[in-house]
Amino acid sequence: MTSVNTSADTSGERARAAAPAVPNEVSDPVNARILAVSEDRIAGFVNEPFAQIAFAADLPESVVIERLRAMLASGVIRRIRQTLMATNLAPGALVAWRVAPDKLDSAFTYMVKEDPFSGHVVIRSTDAETPGSVYRLWTTLKVPQGFSMTRHCDFLASKVGADAYRVMPAKRLFALGVGHLRRRGMEPGSRSEAAGRVLDTNIVELSALEWRVLTSLKREFTVEEITPNPWRPRAEEVGVSLEEFISVARSLSAREVIGRFSTFLEHVKPSAAGERVTRYNALFHWRVPTGREIEAGREVGRHHILTHVYWREAGPEFADVNVMAVAHGTDKQLVLDHKAAIDEHLREAGIPVLYTNVFWGGRSEIKPSEISPVEYEAWAKTVGLTREASAG
Repeated sequence: MTSVNTSADTSGERARAAAPAVPNEVSDPVNARILAVSEDRIAGFVNEPFAQIAFAADLPESVVIERLRAMLASGVIRRIRQTLMATNLAPGALVAWRVAPDKLDSAFTYMVKEDPFSGHVVIRSTDAETPGSVYRLWTTLKVPQGFSMTRHCDFLASKVGADAYRVMPAKRLFALGVGHLRRRGMEPGSRSEAAGRVLDTNIVELSALEWRVLTSLKREFTVEEITPNPWRPRAEEVGVSLEEFISVARSLSAREVIGRFSTFLEHVKPSAAGERVTRYNALFHWRVPTGREIEAGREVGRHHILTHVYWREAGPEFADVNVMAVAHGTDKQLVLDHKAAIDEHLREAGIPVLYTNVFWGGRSEIKPSEISPVEYEAWAKTVGLTREASAG
């Protein structure tokens, strides 16, 4: 009879069981240091993004990789990816949908699960009946070059039972970021000395190779892909050398097609431990005099609390508002205090606010909008929208 010594195995199991789990909550001080950088401080394309995060957070890269893996595996971070300036790659818009109350939940689910070109999907409400308050479902939408946004929206409206929709393309951008964690505790009125930057939304045409690199570049990272050299496997899948992959990526970044390398927190849904990064998601609306949209957008864009600031024409359905911004927070009154400070700043800057409103976010799902024309072509065929029917 063969004797098997299991004491070493048992000892190893006890050691692993006794080993402390890697902290994965945002309240952990080390994780907070990492996230304060990784949410929106790594701009453009960088060769070694995790090393860059480590440098900025003053931590070893091995610690950053360990913690990001733990937070991604546990769902505290919902995705890690290289973001794109999608407004320069595919025509996009914010779309408000008027859907009957009994169809709202099913419409929300359809947009989330069935339309890869709809990104943020949010059910919103207002504190009182106001212009546009019957538009409860809001989505971001990207329709790749060569296809019709109107046709796409008509198709979605027929699928979800929407009886009206309003398409609001961004005419200019003045702020674009995330950084929910570092915005905690921010004082109302906190703003930069310089006015917000004006970002255009001109569409950039790419070569076939650039699209291949871009498609690989933007794919979300799995836990196993969080390594010191994350782009090498991506270059291999594209079929180019790492040097060529990096060269193309740098070229795209120089053309402002690349956004930031970012970790996205599950900011509204609670974590396994019950933590929420934010609780309130507010879409601020302002109407300013025609011709002063860029000036107003730059003044609004100074305010640090805001993650997005746009010039969008909302039309008569929404009292002709033309400047919009998004803020998040854990306390509703504090979010309103931030808005009041922005309103006051606009008055001090001599910009009249002719109308204003707040749409609060409720149920929400956030996913990247697909922007590839190849992917759109394939999807359109499966749902009966041929290129000929869709173009124009």
